[in-house]
Amino acid sequence: MKTRLTICLLALALAGCGGKAVLDRSEVETTGDGTSTADTVGEYKLALAQRIAQVNSTKVYIGRPQALLRSVVVVKYVVDAKGGLVRSEIMRSNRDRSTEATALASLRSTAPFPKPAPSLLRHGRVELMETWLFNNDGRFQLRTIAEPQMDE
Repeated sequence: MKTRLTICLLALALAGCGGKAVLDRSEVETTGDGTSTADTVGEYKLALAQRIAQVNSTKVYIGRPQALLRSVVVVKYVVDAKGGLVRSEIMRSNRDRSTEATALASLRSTAPFPKPAPSLLRHGRVELMETWLFNNDGRFQLRTIAEPQMDE
């Protein structure tokens, strides 16, 4: 229920922003020591997607992605118990080097992330995958928080 409410509030905030990236940092909830309040990997992934979009707001496309995307880049990344980015790698791409570089750079520029809850860790780390959806202008949305694509 909390996740649905967060998504609805984010959608309402974006709907009223007139094409400008206006994202509230308070949406990524943490405890006093910087640990994410997310109880599941899905909630943690959502919190990180929101944070990536906040930090890289000038590179984020607001609104519905175009019907035929310039590029879709899937990145697997690992976050340690302190929220540090351990590694990241391209898992799927159309080999558009510019969009691949943007996806990886946006991930690196966001680190460190909120610490994952201890219950989410496996061997002291949490492994996640995210998809960057790029429009022709080189701006992106993250699939976890993206609006539906336009029809052709």
